[in-house]
Amino acid sequence: MSKMEFVSSTNYMQPYRPLPVRLLNLLGRNRASSSLQTDALIAQAKQKTGLDDLGDDSFRPALDTLIDAINKEAELTLVGRMIQKSKLLSALIQRLRVAALLKRHPEIHSVDPGRIIMITGLQRTGTTLLHRLLHSHPQVRGISGAESLEPVPINAMHNTRKTNFRMRAMAAERLIAWLSPDFMAAHPIAHEAPEEDVMLLDLNFMSQLPEAILHVPSYSQWLEQQDHTRTYEYLRTMLKILCWQWPTPNRVLKTPHHLEYLDVFSRIFPDATIVQTHRDPLKTLPSFCSLVAHSRAIFSDHVDPVEIGRHWGRKNRRMVDSSLQCRANLEEVKFVDVSYYDLMENPVSQLRRIYQRAEIEFTDEAEREAGLFLQQNQQHRFGRHAYQLDDFGLSEQWIEDNFSDYRQQFGIPYE
Repeated sequence: MSKMEFVSSTNYMQPYRPLPVRLLNLLGRNRASSSLQTDALIAQAKQKTGLDDLGDDSFRPALDTLIDAINKEAELTLVGRMIQKSKLLSALIQRLRVAALLKRHPEIHSVDPGRIIMITGLQRTGTTLLHRLLHSHPQVRGISGAESLEPVPINAMHNTRKTNFRMRAMAAERLIAWLSPDFMAAHPIAHEAPEEDVMLLDLNFMSQLPEAILHVPSYSQWLEQQDHTRTYEYLRTMLKILCWQWPTPNRVLKTPHHLEYLDVFSRIFPDATIVQTHRDPLKTLPSFCSLVAHSRAIFSDHVDPVEIGRHWGRKNRRMVDSSLQCRANLEEVKFVDVSYYDLMENPVSQLRRIYQRAEIEFTDEAEREAGLFLQQNQQHRFGRHAYQLDDFGLSEQWIEDNFSDYRQQFGIPYE
């Protein structure tokens, strides 16, 4: 069967497992419940790097809360636990390298991160397509997958600014495709494409990413009650570090996470152009819930679609409320609203609108590159993403009751 014929599963409670993963989880079932420990991870990161300074220790409450939620709520398999431990350890290693690099090169603090276009919106509203189209511009740079995984590679620690990210990015892409072809059908990952800057926010252990891939409700509740200023300041520092390694006049960021914290983002990046995408919530919410279910299935055998629908239905409403309140208090000149349907019908015209607002020239070369990207990245190339509203305990009436004001304000049609 070809990749184009593959259709993602909707049997979320019995996820696909490659045979070696199933065997490893079975053999290590008793070990899977062993707890992660913050102090042990920090000690291991310091031992691996020979470094001792993690920078501002404000990250510690977030890490402690996340690890506590993982231990008590996530119900990880052995493989899931191994991946999460590696992910947390990698973030700590990066924090150690960041602190060391800034001490060695204090001039990084003065680096201009460039003109910023930030894309946000509810999940599944065309943010990924728009992100990659903007990244195709020769004078606009996103954050590569490998940069998001390792923003301070070992090369940078030894005054070698440039490094080859290609091999690590390709390995990550192939690993995810092997672990979960269902996930790849829902959200194709390409090693040459830019990734979400939520990965950089995650270095401060304060992002939506954990609740999108794990069942960690206590962490999610804690996160919503926190001040995210220091996390966004850390993101700004990370962008300066990336620009120091790869100078660029213009930077494109993207993550739905920002929709929940537009007020903080706007304070830290006051000159950014903010692009918000819009699509029918009757399509976007079940589609994203399906993606979350496939993501969680990589790490746990316990996937509850109804809980996912309840959690992300409430979360999406919160994101809309937060963005509407923030936009009422900000100058609208900062925003460009993009309809998913206009983007699909005529992407070039939407790019032209965005570049005009951001004061970036949309050259003939940039238009050709955008066209080439569209030709080479056809939809459904990893298969078709199947999902159903009622799988997640959601109904059309519930979505209409909760999102009709949002639909009306932005003129969002029914799909």
